[in-house]
Amino acid sequence: MTCLIKSLRLFVLFAVSLFSFHLSAQQTQKVLLSGSGEDQTVMWDFFCTAGSNSGKWTSIPVPSNWELQGFGKYNYGFSKDSSRGMEQGLYKHAFQVPANWKGKMINLIFEGSMTDTEVKINGQSAGPVHQGSYYRFKYNISSLLAYGDKNLLEVTVSKHSKNESVNQAERRGDFWIFGGIFRPVYLEILPAYHIENIALDANAKKQFTATVVIAANSKATNISAQIFTVKGVKTGPAFSAFIKPGANTVSIKASVPSALLWTAETPHLYKVVLTLYENGRILHSVTERFGFRTVELRERDGVYINNVKVKFKGVNRHSFWPTTGRTLSKKLSLKDALLLKDMNMNAVRMSHYPGDDHWYDVCDSLGIFVLDELAGWHGDYDSKTGAKLTRALIEKNGNHPSVVMWANGNEGGHNYELDTLFQSLDIQRRPLLHAWENWGGFDTQHYREYNYGIGNYEHGHDIVMPTEFLHGMYDGGHGAGLQDYWEAMWHNPLSAGGFLWDFADQGVVRKDKNDSIDTDKNRGADGIVGPYRQKEGSYFAIKEVWSPVHIERKEITTAFDGVINLENRYHFSNMNTCIFTYSFKNLQDTSKVSSNGTIVSPNIKAGDKGSIKITLPKNWMQHDVLYLSAFDATKKEIFTWSFPITKPADLVNQKLVFTGNIKPEIREQDSLYFIKAVGLAITINKNNGQLLSVKNDKGIIPINNGPVLQEGVNNIANCSYSFDGNNLVVSSMFEAKNNYNTIKWTIYPTGIIKLQVNYFPAEYFTSMAGVNFSFPEAAIKGVEFMGNGPYRVWKNRMKGNQLGIWKKAYNNTETGEQWNYPEFKGYHSNMYWCKFLTTTQPFTVYTENEDLFFRLFTPAWKTDQWHNYEPIFPTGDISFMQGISSIGTKTQRNETTGPMGSKNIYYDYEKDPRRSLKLVLYFDFNADR
Repeated sequence: MTCLIKSLRLFVLFAVSLFSFHLSAQQTQKVLLSGSGEDQTVMWDFFCTAGSNSGKWTSIPVPSNWELQGFGKYNYGFSKDSSRGMEQGLYKHAFQVPANWKGKMINLIFEGSMTDTEVKINGQSAGPVHQGSYYRFKYNISSLLAYGDKNLLEVTVSKHSKNESVNQAERRGDFWIFGGIFRPVYLEILPAYHIENIALDANAKKQFTATVVIAANSKATNISAQIFTVKGVKTGPAFSAFIKPGANTVSIKASVPSALLWTAETPHLYKVVLTLYENGRILHSVTERFGFRTVELRERDGVYINNVKVKFKGVNRHSFWPTTGRTLSKKLSLKDALLLKDMNMNAVRMSHYPGDDHWYDVCDSLGIFVLDELAGWHGDYDSKTGAKLTRALIEKNGNHPSVVMWANGNEGGHNYELDTLFQSLDIQRRPLLHAWENWGGFDTQHYREYNYGIGNYEHGHDIVMPTEFLHGMYDGGHGAGLQDYWEAMWHNPLSAGGFLWDFADQGVVRKDKNDSIDTDKNRGADGIVGPYRQKEGSYFAIKEVWSPVHIERKEITTAFDGVINLENRYHFSNMNTCIFTYSFKNLQDTSKVSSNGTIVSPNIKAGDKGSIKITLPKNWMQHDVLYLSAFDATKKEIFTWSFPITKPADLVNQKLVFTGNIKPEIREQDSLYFIKAVGLAITINKNNGQLLSVKNDKGIIPINNGPVLQEGVNNIANCSYSFDGNNLVVSSMFEAKNNYNTIKWTIYPTGIIKLQVNYFPAEYFTSMAGVNFSFPEAAIKGVEFMGNGPYRVWKNRMKGNQLGIWKKAYNNTETGEQWNYPEFKGYHSNMYWCKFLTTTQPFTVYTENEDLFFRLFTPAWKTDQWHNYEPIFPTGDISFMQGISSIGTKTQRNETTGPMGSKNIYYDYEKDPRRSLKLVLYFDFNADR
């Protein structure tokens, strides 16, 4: 009996092994002829017909764009280039085909080639010339191959198409135009009787449907399916369907009650193994990954995913890398997807063409909603070409759960004849839109002003979802204006969110320009991150504004009980899936122990409000700042918020010494006061109160010619001096008609100098308010400061920084043209003190004002053709401001990006000293202190 059992076991093991071998033999094989991406390429023979390195046979890595390999000519889409239609790349590649492939179907597949592509195998045409750059295409080359021998693949790629509609849709865009076989090329080896295509619909009701297309003249009698988790665990029993004789399409269905739904917050994935049989004999087996979810457009309401209305926090993303153009890799796709998730985005728009396979894979895995797009930028494909490419788009990407919407072209590039094709080809019937149009239930118009609304947006009836808004350029747009837009979007029931333009600066490494990065002036400098994904200040502003954990504004006082109110801005997730930690820190004295802890995660459903409670240590008020961090279910940091505990005035009293026994000395000569105190010598103009020179025992400190009021009348006049105990006071008198702005210098015996300016801004609406000083830019090496940092701010981009002590070296970075971040020049917020590191000796400026900005010089900047992006800075070199300017975008002036983009408002009822603004600074010019 024991022997019989052992024999049965051996027989079962043998049968299973035989089945596994047979199944493996009947699966699709994929053999790369090129590399897999920019990080793994194969050299092919190459000949370029025009431009650099043309007119000779050489070699080139495949996949690649030939411009990035030093061939041809660089073209931006707007360029009027006489070589259009002339530049071609000729490729040759030899490959071996085993003899045992005979009798199988061999497809030659190109994932992407720019653009007209003619293919030959062993000197014979593989089929019609393919037109269209970003789409998978294939040829059945079974009859052209020499089996058991070498074969020659010859490809001719024309950079520009003979089909003018393809050029209009793809080659005239606001982006770089490349040539070449830029995505992988491979052989697909199929059994003679095989599955040709699978369209899946796995919905939120946990119903699974697969529509399977079978090769013509197939002998298949039935098909079976088994659903697994991505880890290989069976989900429910296998299911099957019979195939009618002569039929080449079959539908197979099942109910999967245990299935978990796919969302951008919970990207649960499954795989289905579909097996084709002929009377029990396996013909072909295919595995496809998918997720259960339903997408629904409810007109005049919203976009629903799994019956939940969602708002898209999205960005437009080009397939782009500075050294390889549109040739990417899964590694780069993962890098970009993780950056999107880190910014708390939940969506991406494919601008303006389908992406790589691996991009959709990582969006499926990480949870990113995808708006997939048929190319068309102010021009559309003709109907015949467009139909072919639409089919290729949907067949390639339709089974990805991340793809939740389609776009038929962009900004006028819509062929309306293709609209019905999307619906007939897409088994899931996902929403279709025309980007930049009010069409199909969506108002997607681009770059509308915050207050725009004649018949649409706030005054319309359709779902508002701009497929491009806040067009970034240099440091404008993106984070600047987003807080206003997003709060309006979040609270508007007809808003479905929107997509920023765009993700990364499109700068190519020019081999013809000493490997410098070229963004084609301002056209490519649109990104939130740089070409190599360097993070701008807007990156962190977006991260905070789009945080699904929304923190209610909170002032920390002695009455603080540890409670912080928040709102759950997830769509699907309870806040109890998050982790919250806190830290009380002393920034000035790091020897003091920080108090850290974890907070009990609150039970707050998506869309609801609630609170968390921090357990306060006994000495919590002795710390400078409270940091609160939130992490999602994957332990990714959502954001870290900072709450000041110590006020700037508190630090002044802690850090500075004012009392001493030796009075400062003062000497008056003509219009000047010469003052000495503890090795310090300063000069003040008694007519206007301005500091003219500073010198200590180590030499001159070159700050002078201030304070000068910005956008106010500089009518400080007639200063006099007096002593208040041992303190020397130089001040002007208030006079309501002519001298209503006043100044008061206090020189303490210790050499500390206090400046108090009481002033009235120039107008009710004022761009800036504060005071300026002169300082030679050549003398600055860097700054160390306590305040919000490390990035600079604008009036309409205050989010993203934390209170801390930051050190920045001098740089002259122009955002989007150089990428040494954070930028040095510009406005910085919530100053407590700033130590100026100079080429000679440092000095420090303190304040007792809350919410004070300090400004470092004037950044280099360029404008656009509409003069929207024109940042405004004060005169002088170093400024201390109580009101700063906002910034525009490429398509909007600053004041049209929302309330935060408008000017500062100062209620100037009358020149009453009690109504003036008060600015207080303390200067410590003692380098050794």
